[in-house]
Amino acid sequence: MAARMDDLGKCGGLRVVPAVDGAELADWRAVHNAIIPTAPLSPAEVRERAGRNRLEVAYLDGVAVGCSTVRPPDGETPAVTVIARILPAYRRRGFGTALYERGLAHARTLSGAGVGTVVLASNEEGLRFALARGFTEVERYLLPGDTVPFVDLLLD
Repeated sequence: MAARMDDLGKCGGLRVVPAVDGAELADWRAVHNAIIPTAPLSPAEVRERAGRNRLEVAYLDGVAVGCSTVRPPDGETPAVTVIARILPAYRRRGFGTALYERGLAHARTLSGAGVGTVVLASNEEGLRFALARGFTEVERYLLPGDTVPFVDLLLD
């Protein structure tokens, strides 16, 4: 898995870089699809998201261990959405907090009606992480054909 030399952030050896080229987008996609297996994304879908959202990948010793998304507000969602994902084997080391704080700092530079996040309901650790940071659940919804809901949360 590729990592760019322009370090953007460190936390216990964690390197966070923007997902802008093929290798980084592939790493972002691999982490996303591992954490959200009910809604896997194709390479084309990831490229499209990279054109409208800020995507970053977190590396530890050259291995992708997490990814993040900052989605600006749009006509459907007035809040900026910040999502931090860490693979289960790398959780509880502060990496999720590092990604979340980077995303939150960027979100505050965008104009929006608050900050939100979204977590797959089966990701109990992700829900606990969001709730511990002051998010409140506002809605659960199913994508067409899914059986596991997503949970929308807003920061109090």
